[in-house]
Amino acid sequence: MISKARLGFIVVLLAAAVPVFAQNVETSPPTAPHPQTVPPAPPASDSAGPASGVSWSSLTGPQQKLLQRFGDKWNTLPPQRQQALARGSERWLGMSQDQRQRATQRYQRFRAMPPEQKRAVRERWQKFRSLPPEQQSAVRESYRKFRSLPPQRRQMLRERWRHATPDQRQHMLQNMRERRANPMPRRR
Repeated sequence: MISKARLGFIVVLLAAAVPVFAQNVETSPPTAPHPQTVPPAPPASDSAGPASGVSWSSLTGPQQKLLQRFGDKWNTLPPQRQQALARGSERWLGMSQDQRQRATQRYQRFRAMPPEQKRAVRERWQKFRSLPPEQQSAVRESYRKFRSLPPQRRQMLRERWRHATPDQRQHMLQNMRERRANPMPRRR
């Protein structure tokens, strides 16, 4: 079980990383995500061996159009890559124009990051994905609460966390846990 301190830390990391979670969406639709930005699909959960690929003919017309730059080499792609591209194309096609625009902006910000920062974001994303669903939900809820704060308050909290020593961060997390465990009654 992940500790509450670690969960709190992950919430803070996610708050800094959320703009880049759409890293596998290409910047200029209708093209497919760049091959090096889509994470591989998880291995198949059955015991039949390696994950099976996705045949080009099983993709819908809109997916094939979106992934057309891979058409000639589709059969040479690893199965996990084919699955990731197929899932990414489904996700992209299911987005509204506004969602696509926001995803494109997040992807552009991600592409502009230095390699070390990209690596750190990917690691934080993997840590988040490794959490059980109920903890992922708790992290998302904490982030929603963070996003509902006024911009000045969010910036102040980011700065406070950024400049805190590891001991100070632990103290902040402990205070947060105590406030959650013992909420103060509301004044009338």
